[in-house]
Amino acid sequence: MLTTPWLLLGIDDLIRAIPDQGIDDGTLLHISGSGLVEVGPGWRRLEASWYAGIATIAARGTGVLVDEVFLDGGGGQERLQTALGGLEVLWVGVTCDVDVARAREARRPDRVAGQSQSQAAVVHEGVVYDLMVDTTDASSESCAAMILQRVSTTA
Repeated sequence: MLTTPWLLLGIDDLIRAIPDQGIDDGTLLHISGSGLVEVGPGWRRLEASWYAGIATIAARGTGVLVDEVFLDGGGGQERLQTALGGLEVLWVGVTCDVDVARAREARRPDRVAGQSQSQAAVVHEGVVYDLMVDTTDASSESCAAMILQRVSTTA
């Protein structure tokens, strides 16, 4: 829907890029059988590099959509906001009914059952948004249109 190319960079991209050993031994991430995600001692350094890279891309004039899950709510938003410095940001929160999220999660082979429910509340705690979209019944296209309207008025 955007008239110029934007990059979509998500936390899942970073997770796919890290060595499996960092997940296997928990030094980077640990995903429990119930879907709870805990960060290991080496995670914050990687996260800081990832955020710096995103900020550099955006500062060079390329539009960036960041798909982030703030595992520690407002603390995560603060770290990303600091990395983005004075760049213009539209903070969009995405919510979904827990039963719908559970059904969607079950269709994704890269998810542990219960992961969406364990993250649903904490990822929004203390986070300040400019816009909220609820994907329970809304299509991705209608949510994108709401976001695009805000991007167009703020850009």
